[in-house]
Amino acid sequence: MEESLPMVAPCSTGAPADVQSESKIKKPNWLRVKLPIGESYKHVRGLVDTHKLHTICESGNCPNMGECWGEGTATFMILGNICTRSCGFCAVATGRPDAVDWDEPQRVAEAIHLMKVKHAVITSVDRDELKDGGSIIWQNTIRAVKALNPGTTLETLIPDFKAEQENIARIIEVAPDVVSHNIETVERLTRQVRIQAKYWRSMETLKILKEGNVRTKSGIMLGLGERKEEVVQTLKDLRASGVDVITMGQYLQPTKKHLPVERFVHPDEFAELREIGYELGFDYVESGPLVRSSYHSERHVIPGYGRNEWLKQKAV
Repeated sequence: MEESLPMVAPCSTGAPADVQSESKIKKPNWLRVKLPIGESYKHVRGLVDTHKLHTICESGNCPNMGECWGEGTATFMILGNICTRSCGFCAVATGRPDAVDWDEPQRVAEAIHLMKVKHAVITSVDRDELKDGGSIIWQNTIRAVKALNPGTTLETLIPDFKAEQENIARIIEVAPDVVSHNIETVERLTRQVRIQAKYWRSMETLKILKEGNVRTKSGIMLGLGERKEEVVQTLKDLRASGVDVITMGQYLQPTKKHLPVERFVHPDEFAELREIGYELGFDYVESGPLVRSSYHSERHVIPGYGRNEWLKQKAV
C-alpha cells in the first residue's frame, strides 16, 4: 500500500471566503478574492499534483492559498483528521481518532523539504484521549522538521493541551519560531463556540508558553455575535498573558450545521481593531476580513517587524 503523505490544512476561521455559507446574510464584496496565480504558486501546485499530496488548501479553495503558496508558505496538519472536540465553528470531523502514527514526523519533514517551503505552519486536531495530548508527536515533528529543513522558519498552532505543564514543556523544549494557540472568541461566547474548551485555560496555556521564553500568537474570529468591548477585553487578556502576535478575521459558516454568521464585520472595523491592538502593545497585529491564523505568518516570526511598520505609517 502506498504510504500516505501529511495533510496540508486550511487556515482556521471557518469556511473559505468564496464558499457559499449557509448564513442568510448576504456576503459583501470585500470577501471576494481573485483566483490564485503566479509562478511560485504554480510551482507548489505542480509539486502537490505530481506527488499526490492531499491539500485541503487546494480542495477547499482557501481564500489566501494563492498568496501563501506564492510566498512559499504552507500549513500542515498532524495527528490525523478526526478531533476529540466538537467546536461549533469547525468542519473537522469529531469522533474516535485513529492510532498515533509514529512515522508521521519524518514524513512531514520530508514533505516540507519536497515542497521547498520557506515558512511552515503545523497544526493538529485535539487528541484529548491521549495522556500526552499528542505532545510527543508534536515534539518529534518539530525536531524532524528543523533537522531536515534548517533554513525553514516554523510556526506551530497547538491545542491547549489542557494547560498541562509537562505537555506544553515539550513544545517549549524544541523551540519553534512561533507557538500559536487560538482563543477564537470572547469569553462570553466560548462555551457556545468552542464547547469543550475554556477561555481561561487557553490563556493559561499561552502564559505558560511565554514563561518558557517563546514568541506567542493567538487568533480571534469576528462575526459570531461578540461586542466590540468584549473583543477589546480579549485583546487585553491576551496581552496580559504575554501574547506577541494577534490575528483577527471574519468567521464564515462552513455548513448549515455550524454556527451562523451573525454579521459581516466591515474592513474599517478591522482597521480600528488593528490600531487598538498595537496601542495595547502587541508586536504584530494582523486584522482584516480575509485574515486567517496563518496569513502572512512568515512575517510573524520577526520580532519588531509589525510594530515598526505600524510606527512608520503613523509617522507619515
